[in-house]
Parts: sequence; C-alpha cells; structure tokens
Amino acid sequence: MDEVISRIERGLIRPGERLPSTRHAALAFAASKNTIVDAYDRLVAAGQIESRPGSGFYVSLNRTKGTQTPEPARIDAVDSVWLLREQLEKRYEVRVGDGRPPPAWMEGAEIGQLRPVSRPGQRTLPESYGSPYGLLALRERIAGFLTERSIAAAPAQVLLTQGANDALDMIVRQFVEPGDAVLVDSPGYYPLFGKLRLAKAQLIGVRRTVDGPDPDDLAAKAAASGAKIFFTQSLAQNPTGCSITLPVAYRVLRTASELNLRIVESDPFVDVLANATPRLAALDQLDRVTYVGTFAKTLSASLRSGYIAGNTDVIGQLADLKMITRANSSGYVEQIIFDLITSGRYRGHLKRLTGRIEEATRQAFDTLQQIGLPVFGQPRGGFYMWCGLPEHINDTQLSRIAAEQSILLAPGSAFNPDGSSSPPAMRVNIAHVGDPRFRDFIAEHCA
Repeated sequence: MDEVISRIERGLIRPGERLPSTRHAALAFAASKNTIVDAYDRLVAAGQIESRPGSGFYVSLNRTKGTQTPEPARIDAVDSVWLLREQLEKRYEVRVGDGRPPPAWMEGAEIGQLRPVSRPGQRTLPESYGSPYGLLALRERIAGFLTERSIAAAPAQVLLTQGANDALDMIVRQFVEPGDAVLVDSPGYYPLFGKLRLAKAQLIGVRRTVDGPDPDDLAAKAAASGAKIFFTQSLAQNPTGCSITLPVAYRVLRTASELNLRIVESDPFVDVLANATPRLAALDQLDRVTYVGTFAKTLSASLRSGYIAGNTDVIGQLADLKMITRANSSGYVEQIIFDLITSGRYRGHLKRLTGRIEEATRQAFDTLQQIGLPVFGQPRGGFYMWCGLPEHINDTQLSRIAAEQSILLAPGSAFNPDGSSSPPAMRVNIAHVGDPRFRDFIAEHCA
C-alpha cells in the first residue's frame, strides 16, 4: 500500500486512472488477494482512491492533499482566543506561555499507551449511553477522594463531565443569564471569561492577592453589583500559581453567606496537592460552593474527563442540562480512568508528576531570578508562575514580537477580565522557562 501511495503522490498514477484489479495487484506485489483487498479498503478510507462498483478502483479525483501548518509569523491579534488557539495548534517552538506541561510528563510511555484493564466477567465498553450522571463506579471512587479532602459527598452528588471546561460551560448555562453581573478572579482563567462573554454576562474582576481573592474587594464588588455568583480557583491558581489561605477562605465564605453568593471553585491540580490544603468546598461542605475537578490537567488533556460536586439540587439540575445539551459524557473514557485508578497506575503516575512539578518549580524560580523577572508570591503545586514586567513594557506588544520568533508568551492582559495590561505581566509555564531562547529574548527586550 505504501508503494501505491508513493506512486500516487509522485504523479505516476494520475487522478481518475484505474488501478489494477485485486487479482493483478496480488500478482504484481507478490501478496495475497486478501492483503490487496485490505490495502485498497484503507486507501479508500484515506481518500486516496475511490471504488466504482462493477468497474474497479480509481485514483480519486478529489483526493486529500497534504497541507502545511501555517507559519505563525503574522499576528493580527493577541487575546484570549488567540492564546487558546495557539496552545491547541502548537505552532510555536518555545512554549513558555503554554497552559500544559510537556507531553513527556503526561502522554509518554506512562500514559499514552494505556487501555482499559480487562478483567474476567467485567465489561470495559459501555453497552449504552448509561446514566447522565456518568459511570457509577468512577463517581463512587471520586466521592471517596472527596472524603479524603474533607468534602462529604455521596456518588449522587457527583456529575461526570468532559473536563473542567465542559463543567464550567454547564454551570454558566445553568446559572448565568444575559446581563448578569458575574464575579471572577483578576487575573483569572481566560477560557472562563470567553464562556461568560458568550453568555452576555457582565464580568467583574476581583483582585487576586498572593493569599487568594481579596476579601474586601469581593465584598465591595458583590454588594455594589448585585452579583450572585463568583468563579474562583483556590489552589495553584491559573495564572498566578498561588493558593488561598485559611483566614482568607473563611472571609470569602462569610461574604458569600451575607450576600447570598454562589461560589464555583475550580481545583484542577487537586490530585497533586495535599489533601489537607484549605478548600472552600471543605469548609462549606457543598452548601454554597459548587466544586469542579478534572483529570485532564494531571492525567492527559486527551482524556477529556472531569466532574462537578455539589448539593443534590444543583447536581440534579446540571444532570438534566447535560442530558439535553450533551446526551452524556464518554463512558469509555470514564472506564479507562476508573481502571487506571483501581490498578494503582494513576497513583504511580501522580507520584512521578509531583516530583517533576517540584523540580521544575525550583528551576523556574532560579531561572526567573537570574533574568530579573519578579515572581508573584510563592506558587507551588501547579504549572504556573505570574511574572511582572518592566513598567515601560506593553505585554501584548511583547507577545507579538515573541510570536514572530516562534516564542509563545501568555500576556497578562489575556488574564484580566477587562483586557487591561497594567501593570504589565505574563504567565509562564514552569516546564518551559529554562529554554535559552526565552532567556535571550527577555534579556534583549526587557532590560
């Protein structure tokens, strides 16, 4: 088959030309007829040839041609949509602004080749859609994990999703109406901002400190705006990497109670953080707090699976919404994750990942100190650090310049709900900070 493809690509077999019959091809290539039939079927599936019943096989007139990935030299905009697109398309060589760790951390030999564990008498492929809540066995295991984090939750209080972004999308659809004032971290998670803008919400940024959301700023803006929902990430926050302290968590929950504020707490790095770390959901016990977790950050971005934990009323509403808008999440992916957990392989992977994060964090602190970029707070446990830039620097323009040199930066303006670039800053990925091309770029443009 490879030889046939090569001859087609080189133009030795022209579009519309008839291929040898399966019998003649078997003789020409010294292969069995079944092998040729299989090869022709694969070429048809690849769009290289087409079958004409009663006539034979022909080189497709509309066969798929190879395309080159567009070069990222021309940058028309540097905003949250651009940043998300570039992280998905991976066109840049130096990925300091990436939101994910290197593939070797997550999808190498340890994760990339894993399959469901087959056990005698156990089904690994779901036979139907199943419950809209998701695979019961995995929900039971997640409920157990939540208990270890001091969050009391039954399996019926857990709803499986296609990752944290899917969870946030469902929550926005259910609880945010056009024109609603919505409180978010500032700087905060820019994909969430995009979802809220699509919902035509009014975004109001709550100042993020090294100890978590500023309680005074939260109380003032909640009271002034009448907002009824606050989206936040308590631990290893994206983009600052900093975590909430117990006194701040207490004040945030007190404000929520006084002003009847719903809190949505994202915890994407939960599996590599200590269970005893303060969490709003643990202090609140899923009363006002709806809790979002994911396996995408700590297992694989390709295994799109996450969950929402909340009180039974909230989870019931979201399960109905999921059924209407998505039918269900992937029972096959959920079975893979359940098998990884129960086999012990997920725990072993987390141990290795935690060690990589700790080592990369130490190296990132050293590198950033050497090149003179101040780090915001003492980030620990996640992939990110928030670095201040000299006052004369425009972080958006700096990202444009970097992009022309195939360096992906994440400008601070993308993480501010109002798009402000003051004070100038950027988010850096601890795994990529040590690239010498990044250090040279900063030395040249930020001196």
